[in-house]
Amino acid sequence: MLHLTAGHVGSLVARRATVALTTNSARMASHGHEVSEAVDMSKPMYWDRREIPLPDKRYKDILTPADKSLKEKEKGPWGQLSNEEKLALYRLSFCQTYPEMNQSSSEWKTVVAGVLYCIGLTGLVIIWQTAYVSPPAPRSFDAEWQAKQVKRMLDMRVSPIEGFAAQWDYEKGQWK
Repeated sequence: MLHLTAGHVGSLVARRATVALTTNSARMASHGHEVSEAVDMSKPMYWDRREIPLPDKRYKDILTPADKSLKEKEKGPWGQLSNEEKLALYRLSFCQTYPEMNQSSSEWKTVVAGVLYCIGLTGLVIIWQTAYVSPPAPRSFDAEWQAKQVKRMLDMRVSPIEGFAAQWDYEKGQWK
């Protein structure tokens, strides 16, 4: 038989609390999970945005030897550079051009499809519920029942001054 005293239970709880309060990064690293580094938002960052035409830093910080030689060529006359070299120099500083940034995406199609899917699924659930879950409509919803109810209210002269019976012409037998 298992028998725990209050002291044993307290020590078990204290051990579990200590494990729970240890740093998650140390525990995750010990279990084989990668720990991501926090981004330092105080350093300049690169953004491709139409509102910010000149970002705080260049797109490529680390240059290859080919990029370095191209940067040296840039210091000379630009007429001697080919269009491909000018484009490569542009791509060192910026990732996208304005037409590439302004190009519309097809994400709206996915959103519309998701919304229509949800509406269709909801409609199917409502149809299923009315067929199998909801009780049948009460007999007071039938047109025949409602006609009898109106006749009964007129015979009883319900609200004869301003209400229901005031709208009925008893001499002609029709609505006013």
